Amino acid sequence: MAEHVIEAERLTRHYRIGGRTVTALEDVSLRIKPGDYVAVTGPSGSGKTTLMKILGCLDGPSTGRYRLNGIDVAGLTADRMADMRNRFLGFLFQSFVLLPQSTALENVEMPLAYAGVRGPERRRRAREALARVGLADREDHRPARLSGGEQQRVAIARAVVNRPSLLLADEPTGALDDASAGEVLRLFNELSRSGVTIVVVTHDRSVAAHARRMLGFRCGRLETEQNFDA
Repeated sequence: MAEHVIEAERLTRHYRIGGRTVTALEDVSLRIKPGDYVAVTGPSGSGKTTLMKILGCLDGPSTGRYRLNGIDVAGLTADRMADMRNRFLGFLFQSFVLLPQSTALENVEMPLAYAGVRGPERRRRAREALARVGLADREDHRPARLSGGEQQRVAIARAVVNRPSLLLADEPTGALDDASAGEVLRLFNELSRSGVTIVVVTHDRSVAAHARRMLGFRCGRLETEQNFDA
């Protein structure tokens, strides 16, 4: 295992919009170790989402270097990049992005199907992931029969079923009530203690306070870093 799950060196990302160049991320360097729980905060337009896309291998920097689990992602083919995402990454979003006509179990099985895991093993691992988030008795329910908090927990089970080394969560509690948000944050703490590295993008400082490190962005730059007691 690499010493750092994430090694980012002087990342900059420019976009061309309406004939002008916009800098979304500028000269950002950071390192995140296995099992770290990091919150990325800042106002709209601060670079949080751009950073998340680069860390998730959904976009690349204009300049700088990014290594995921010790692998330099620059120059990887599209197929190799997709394999990296499937092997190492889990994604969680504010909108739960569940298939409405599929059961909770079928939704959680989906990444395993893409990875070529056979039916019996796929179902066993999906059931194990649902049990981990407290939804063993909901496996046959479709999303419409689940509360918002339960849908997000299904999404968490789906994100971790492939046993990723890095979970990227973009405003994961933004659509939840306080009780459901608390359940999600409790699960993040449990996952982090089990060795999953978690990076949460949030504008909510109370959500960020559950992490062990907080990175503050403004105008595309990493401006502040705060460490909390574990």
